[in-house]
Amino acid sequence: MHDEAAGWRALATLYNALATATIMATVVRRGEAAARELVFSLFRRQHLEKFLPGLAKLGLAGEPHAVACALYHYHSNALGGVNTEYFRESDRKAWVRYPPPRWMWRGTAIAAIPHAVSAAMLHGWHGHNGVSLGNPRLGFVCTGMTVDGMPGLEGYYLEHDRALAEAERVRFAYGEETMPRVEPGSLPVLEATAWPAARRLRTHRAYAMAYVRTLLEVLAALPDAQGARDTFAHAARLTGLQFHEETAQALNLPTNLSTGSAASAAQFAQWLGAMLAAQGEAVEVTAAAKGVDVRMRGWRLMQGSAVADVGASFAAWNVLWIGACAAHDRFLL
Repeated sequence: MHDEAAGWRALATLYNALATATIMATVVRRGEAAARELVFSLFRRQHLEKFLPGLAKLGLAGEPHAVACALYHYHSNALGGVNTEYFRESDRKAWVRYPPPRWMWRGTAIAAIPHAVSAAMLHGWHGHNGVSLGNPRLGFVCTGMTVDGMPGLEGYYLEHDRALAEAERVRFAYGEETMPRVEPGSLPVLEATAWPAARRLRTHRAYAMAYVRTLLEVLAALPDAQGARDTFAHAARLTGLQFHEETAQALNLPTNLSTGSAASAAQFAQWLGAMLAAQGEAVEVTAAAKGVDVRMRGWRLMQGSAVADVGASFAAWNVLWIGACAAHDRFLL
């Protein structure tokens, strides 16, 4: 039998894959410019929602701005299960580095991400930190990105001597500098490192859920919302097909039955119920005349969201589970 922690881990794996697949599918089906806009909007929305409250929660509001920003990324990514490094060069210059493998571009997916699409993340979040802090002199200098073959995404926040124009808030300076060597024991330690494993897994799951929730909100706000949602649904189906086996095995549940039987349907319903419960949904799994009913009361993932057409977003999200069902047993569809 699976345990609750295994469900959180499996859901985080599935949602991380879905976020990556959505961006890759957008590159392929809608073009680089559309993918760049999607990534920019995704990270700008998350920045506006999370950055300033996060600084306060992490106790960084009193730090010099460059230092606070670098520490924010270092600590918040660590809470989400993402390996990150930090180096304080001065009060006005502080480095952050995301070594490979990149969480966002898992596995060989990184080979499909253009420079401009990866850079859109920096423009959406890192380049707006100074604006949010009311410091027009603060910018981010990127000295390397993994998608370009560098040994990690790295750069530094720098407080300049003058106000920066919007186009100057993120600058690329490959070959000019590299992040200094960091002794692992010298890195700051957050109290969260002492959290119980279950609490860390819940946080990791919430990190992945936030990406999918924000993606659905961003897609709904795009000019061609339905076309963007169709691309999301395509990526969702493929993600369900590709990741059902891995997540089912993590829950000690069978896969690839291809019998079309009532027993097979019940086993898939057990997996689906466990995944939805891992998301925090109120789920009921009951026997029915023609199979098994899986009922979800509400939709916690999008609770409180301002998305106008929730039904369209739900339909696109639901394709993830249809794809997983097809992988579990193609004769159930």
